[in-house]
Amino acid sequence: MAPDNSIDTAELRVAEVIGGLMEFWGFKAVMGRLWAILYLSPQPLSAAELGDRLAISTGAISMALSDLQKWGVVKKAWRPGERRDYYEPETSIWKMVSRVFRERELAKVHEAIEAFSAAIKLINAARARANADEKKRLKFIEGRLSSLLTLSRLGEGLLKMLASGEAVDPQPLKSLFEQGD
Repeated sequence: MAPDNSIDTAELRVAEVIGGLMEFWGFKAVMGRLWAILYLSPQPLSAAELGDRLAISTGAISMALSDLQKWGVVKKAWRPGERRDYYEPETSIWKMVSRVFRERELAKVHEAIEAFSAAIKLINAARARANADEKKRLKFIEGRLSSLLTLSRLGEGLLKMLASGEAVDPQPLKSLFEQGD
């Protein structure tokens, strides 16, 4: 009787889906696939075992494992009597997500806040030497930039709350977005 491949098929399908999610979030799909196989494994796996499971080259496995370690999503594990490296996953999904919020999303939001603030300063400086029509246009632009700045600061606050595990009350957000209706 042939062995049942349904478990391997299920694991590979899950790995593919998680790889797709990781790619959607801006990471390499292979990172998600590797993490998923490790997450579903009851024991740490070697790079060679991961390569065999996913039919991926040793070089691709090595680079992805290195990236996953940098993000704190995978760590080396030791197996008694073994010389090669084994890997195990971070199992706290929230820990991984909050780290991405802190290190990646917040950096982008900070970049936006700085850009919008700098643009408002430039608009204000230009207003001093502008004619009446230009002043009207600059006031309009400043209003729009102020809205973007407010939204960015709100996003910053939300990301900080989410990353720290605080409860988020969506009601104030709803009223902010309904103002434009």
